[in-house]
Amino acid sequence: MNKQLDMSNLMQDFFAAFPIDVNAFQDASKNSVVLGEKLTSVALNAAEKSAEISNIWTKQTLAKLNDLSKNPVEPSDYSKSLTDFASAQAEVAAENIAAYAEVAKKVQMDTVEVMMAAGKDLSEEASEAMKTATATPKPATKPAK
Repeated sequence: MNKQLDMSNLMQDFFAAFPIDVNAFQDASKNSVVLGEKLTSVALNAAEKSAEISNIWTKQTLAKLNDLSKNPVEPSDYSKSLTDFASAQAEVAAENIAAYAEVAKKVQMDTVEVMMAAGKDLSEEASEAMKTATATPKPATKPAK
């Protein structure tokens, strides 16, 4: 038999035989895209803030290195310069690590907020789908063509 199957019609007939609402899949796809956009926004904002912190930290370190590069004449002055640099770096490191922790905390809070909103939306949609499904019963089978 040399009959060519029309896959489009075959798939339409296949899915038409099941009592499902295709709009639910489309809505789920749209919701997935929206959720992805929100989570991407959270991640990109965190990356931007982290880059700013790194940039500031680098500038501070380079400024302190510039001070350190000025060669003192006395060995005791050189030792003091190294001690001052190490002390300043420890302070700057503590400040910047705290700033990174704030970024991480904000990412965590924003992510939880986005996921809670998505869960609420999903729950509402599922409830609405159940109401619709029970209000308008459909035949379990479709006659064959």
